[in-house]
Amino acid sequence: MTSATQSPDPPYRRIVAEFRTRILAGDLRPGDRVPSIRQIAQRWGVAVATATKVVAALREEGLVEAKVGAGTVVSARASRTERPAGPAVLPAARQAGVPKGSLNREHVLRTAIAIADAEGLGAVSMRRLAAELGAGPMSLYRHVTGKDELVTQMADEVFGEVELPVPGPEGWRAKLELIARRQWELSRRHLWLPRAVSFTRPLLVPNMMAHTEWTLRALDELGLPMETRIREALTLPALVHTVALSMAEEVEAEQETGVTLDGWWLLQRKRADELLSTGRFPLLAMLPEETVSDLDGMFDHILARHLDGFAVMLSRGAARPR
Repeated sequence: MTSATQSPDPPYRRIVAEFRTRILAGDLRPGDRVPSIRQIAQRWGVAVATATKVVAALREEGLVEAKVGAGTVVSARASRTERPAGPAVLPAARQAGVPKGSLNREHVLRTAIAIADAEGLGAVSMRRLAAELGAGPMSLYRHVTGKDELVTQMADEVFGEVELPVPGPEGWRAKLELIARRQWELSRRHLWLPRAVSFTRPLLVPNMMAHTEWTLRALDELGLPMETRIREALTLPALVHTVALSMAEEVEAEQETGVTLDGWWLLQRKRADELLSTGRFPLLAMLPEETVSDLDGMFDHILARHLDGFAVMLSRGAARPR
């Protein structure tokens, strides 16, 4: 086939190549903000779905990353890494090197996780997953029965990324803080994870159950009834996922609207000044703006205050068997 008859690259690949060139040439430096999905769609005259593919491809090449309060920015790794000039391939699919007809469970799950990390849980489907793996959709049903089981197994797979030391640090508080912070780091890596976890209908899968078992064992020394221990083992990850959901929603909002959290507050400044100047809210008027957008600081505060409260309960003996 001659070059005159070759099909042109899809629009999203041409846009990705343009961004890649500018980033590797240093026109866009680490930390520089890149256009939002909506801005890309408007500037290049493409559909929002196409613009979404652009951002996802740049993220998967490691050229950009989502940063709360700043939107999508050029990654610090981008200037140090040589990237191929060809189209982006999801890392899980590339690393797996899966020949057609030789899929296994790990290939399926890691590719699905890569899609969710790049584009969100809504982008994961059996058809999309099969396309990334170069396989027929029906071949996936040998490994999972459908999307619900796929998401469950994805969540269990990423929980298995966390190493839980045995026996762990000394003391119940250090142990609970350790597992909470490791789950927080996990939720930061996989922003979709909190949406895949239910506390009323828990997922009965080994890696997630291992986290619960480890937490229960961390409370062994306290002589608490099992009811209190299991409530604590469920409350702790619930706190983590509540803050993580806010982080995921903020990243999605910034990518969709092109307005960072700082930018949003600037847009609200006039209304805020009008309300605060009335004198009705003197304490709110003293609030540092960065406090609201610091989700890591919010998590630290929530975790510390929860553990403080648990310690008070223990000191009063309120949760011990009568």
